[in-house]
Amino acid sequence: MDLIEPAVRVFLGVFFLMIGLQFAARTLGLYSRLGFSHINYGKTGTATWWHRHTFNLFRAAILLMCLARIWVDLDAWLGVFPLLYHWPVLLAGAVLLLVSYTSVNYLQAYMHEDWRSGIDDHHGSGHLLTDGPFGRSRNPLFLAVMTGQLGFFLALPSVFSLVCLVTGVLVIMRQAREEEKALAKRFGEQYEAYCKRVPRWF
Repeated sequence: MDLIEPAVRVFLGVFFLMIGLQFAARTLGLYSRLGFSHINYGKTGTATWWHRHTFNLFRAAILLMCLARIWVDLDAWLGVFPLLYHWPVLLAGAVLLLVSYTSVNYLQAYMHEDWRSGIDDHHGSGHLLTDGPFGRSRNPLFLAVMTGQLGFFLALPSVFSLVCLVTGVLVIMRQAREEEKALAKRFGEQYEAYCKRVPRWF
């Protein structure tokens, strides 16, 4: 514990900082080349708009907390669970975060020009991905993100990370339904046949 705990503490701060920088760089690069944003909030006040803002709020809170926690002991304020706060659990969480990170990058690369964050009603491609990882789950990218959310909870088992986990999973499940409605509207019978063949999650 003497070595693993401080290592995981620093890892979390660096990990979420790099996630933020990578996401920002990717979206700016795509915008610079293609001339439109791949991040879509939806109309103000709609479900997807709330999902995006909720995600952004929690993402910022997690980043700031993890960075501050490298130098300041915030664990009492975060409500750490002593029964779970042991090096095998922390290490398992760090491993899940890396699995999530790798999976998200692979899936975004697999989607290539079809990747969007949110529902794009203006610049969406005409492709419905049904093969590869999308032949086993209709939402593999969301599964990868939820894996990371579970990893964060294990790497920092606390009331704070539990709230993040529950909120994150609920938002993703709601967002998945909204995106599937949009796909059904766009692709019609083709999407219906895909839904009959491939499960939403597993």
